[in-house]
Amino acid sequence: MAVAVDSFQFLLKETLSLFSKVRDTLAIVGALYAARRTLALSWRMYKAFKAHGLSRLTYQSHLCYYGSWAVVTGSTHGIGRAYAQELAASGLNIVIVSLGQEDCQLVADDLERTFGIETCVVAVDFDGCRDAYAEIKKSIEDKDIGILVNNVGVMYDYPQYFLDVPEQKLWQLFHVNVAAATVMTHIVLPQMVEKGRGAVVTVASGATSSLPTPQMTVYSATKAYLDYFMRALSYEYSASGVAFQCLQPFYVATRMTSYSATLSSPSLFIPSATTYARNALMTLGWSQRTTGYWPHTIQFWLTSLMPEWLWLWGSSRLNAALRRQAHQRIRHTSGGSRPSSQIFPSSASMDHFLSSPGRSLEVLSGGQLRSKAVDVQEAASQAMEEIEHRATNT
Repeated sequence: MAVAVDSFQFLLKETLSLFSKVRDTLAIVGALYAARRTLALSWRMYKAFKAHGLSRLTYQSHLCYYGSWAVVTGSTHGIGRAYAQELAASGLNIVIVSLGQEDCQLVADDLERTFGIETCVVAVDFDGCRDAYAEIKKSIEDKDIGILVNNVGVMYDYPQYFLDVPEQKLWQLFHVNVAAATVMTHIVLPQMVEKGRGAVVTVASGATSSLPTPQMTVYSATKAYLDYFMRALSYEYSASGVAFQCLQPFYVATRMTSYSATLSSPSLFIPSATTYARNALMTLGWSQRTTGYWPHTIQFWLTSLMPEWLWLWGSSRLNAALRRQAHQRIRHTSGGSRPSSQIFPSSASMDHFLSSPGRSLEVLSGGQLRSKAVDVQEAASQAMEEIEHRATNT
């Protein structure tokens, strides 16, 4: 009996010793994990302070160092136009590359009159026209290009499932969102590398370029391409003296978001294009990959903490709500109560609906469309003017 008791006590002692070793091991692992997370958080906070804080405290307009001219694509509206204005305010001459000769000239006249700089207008269509790039190259070959802003882009008319997106829109997404930034960089970068200075800024997107986004599937994929493109270029040409920056904004109140009343109203987390461009430009030279706007950086942090399944679920629900807002706006503008699929088929362009003078679309028997003049021109124009006025003056 005494031997049995001694054996039990020995076993108990060995067991407790083993658990003590396991506990010590787990404590060490936990401490290492906590230290790793603390260092990661500290590094993120330092980068955010450097991009959004230190850049403001020490900001001086150094942009002319890169060169006397800046090329801005998609510069007649939204972020592109705001960027052109901010660059012009810093003394750079602006090459306006966008769709529509008349719109380009209006922007050019405004910049010259307001800031006393030179402008060059190149009105081109990036949607599948390869001849556009030859025209751009010829227009800028004698200019000292210091900054290239790859801003031109298109988005879905409103959030849609993949099979509801027209094929023409898919090709437009490829040509404008992917090809334009790629070829424009290929045109401008050689002279920057040769002189050892310059900056290439590419506007991607916030969470949609880091995480797959349902109902914005192809759009988010094109923005992910831009993110990878800029990160790889930054490494390839790290010794060239050229600064590369990928901007990852969340929602900005522009014409792209005019399908939603919520997204069309500037606020702290949905800035106007002017507010966003002014903040983003301050980060140039301080951060290679940034949202460009500190409230968006907070949003980026929060989304990066989400597991992918939660982001997919949440973004899908958000985009479904935005799609309903778009359908409601279409029904309200058309003045009818028919289902939105009848008023505005997915194959039609919402931008065309909102901007074409005196036109709306009606579905006839057999699924054919015909356009007729209706009395929605004044209402649609007033709505768009109100949105743009609020975006500009906020």
